[in-house]
Amino acid sequence: MNTHFANEQEKLLHDIGILNFVTIELSLYLDTHPTDRNAMEYFNHYNHMTKQAKKEYAEKFGPLTLETADTTDCGTWKWATLPMPWEGGCA
Repeated sequence: MNTHFANEQEKLLHDIGILNFVTIELSLYLDTHPTDRNAMEYFNHYNHMTKQAKKEYAEKFGPLTLETADTTDCGTWKWATLPMPWEGGCA
């Protein structure tokens, strides 16, 4: 599949969506197969990748989740001040 993205923000959102899907599906599998070591390794790997991608997004474009809302920058709350992707924040 050759997908073209309008910009880096759009591509990163796409990647985060894929990573979220994988981690959720793996967590559901692990709910019924809690001793599957391979699945746990995959989950840990993709969960780490998801966290890194969300962190990268937050650093470049603002917080996407509350977990990535950074308040260390002069103590300002950026969560509500930037447009969310569904509000045209990716354009």
